[in-house]
Amino acid sequence: QVQLVESGGGLVQPGGSLRLSCEASGIIFSIYDMGWYRQATGKQRELVATITPGSSPNYADSVKGRFTISRDNAKNTVYLQMNSLRPEDTAVYYCNAERERNYWGQGTQVTVSS
Repeated sequence: QVQLVESGGGLVQPGGSLRLSCEASGIIFSIYDMGWYRQATGKQRELVATITPGSSPNYADSVKGRFTISRDNAKNTVYLQMNSLRPEDTAVYYCNAERERNYWGQGTQVTVSS
């Protein structure tokens, strides 16, 4: 059974930082493309960042220079370091694992508000 478990969300003020984690089980983590997506209320789910098995990252234009995706294959975990957070970053953030199939986590809420 595949499980992706996100953690690290919460409430933060504009300009603050959060670090999201996603621990995977039930897959050979090291061969999967991993990613973070987000969905704000009333909007479609959108790509935030992805990382290849070889740790090559890709970012949405809206988060370039502020967010950093990384992975630790020994811990079956992918991270999203989010700095300089803005109110428009408020969303539920979902972890994704992709190879022949797509797997999703349950999501973690990030709220950026003063």
